[in-house]
Amino acid sequence: MEFSGRSVVLTGVGREGQVGEAVARAFAERGARVFLVDRQESEARARSETLVAAGLRSAALGADLTDVAAVDALAARVRDATSGRVHALVHLAGGFAASGPLADSDPAAWARQFAINVTTAALTARAFIPLLRSTKGAIVFFGSEAALPGARVAGISAYAAAKTAVLTLTQAIAQEERDNGVRANALAPTSIRTAANLAEMGPDAAYVTREAVADVVLWLCSDAARAVTGQIVRVR
Repeated sequence: MEFSGRSVVLTGVGREGQVGEAVARAFAERGARVFLVDRQESEARARSETLVAAGLRSAALGADLTDVAAVDALAARVRDATSGRVHALVHLAGGFAASGPLADSDPAAWARQFAINVTTAALTARAFIPLLRSTKGAIVFFGSEAALPGARVAGISAYAAAKTAVLTLTQAIAQEERDNGVRANALAPTSIRTAANLAEMGPDAAYVTREAVADVVLWLCSDAARAVTGQIVRVR
């Protein structure tokens, strides 16, 4: 999987030890120029500077992905830096929080889960699809195993519902952009071995590694997967 000369935008690449860090490095090591986006530009810059110090191509950008104007401005900056050609968008931005039993839940928890998981995905895709059409590029979203049929979702209904909406968004974009050559797929991973998950769940929980997740993302964005769209890939 070679990405030399290609531009890849990755959202949610902020804190050290998270999955976005591993995905960004995997793309950069295979020749891509990666644009790392986080709500806190300083966090994205820290990850980007690590890549640049290793001789890789990276730039950092900050944006509130729940804000239409901020996302449109982000896309404009990337458009100017790439001559309007983006080859892949990997949307890792989002977050998890247990909302508790629905009858006792705080409506604000629902609003937040949909804002950070669904609204960010929709606004970012909307802004970058025109840049992906020029390269017949790829979008990869992050769903969750919790969004799959039969999953245990008691106590996390807000998160599970939001991630289910992300999977539906994936299908919609795949259908709408098929004739434009843009493909959209989503991962539905189990718990990923990140620094945050290790701190919360301990080292003995069942995890998929960050590197395994990165391998799947890169394949979905590669030329080998040009016929693959509208798929939900379970990673465990």
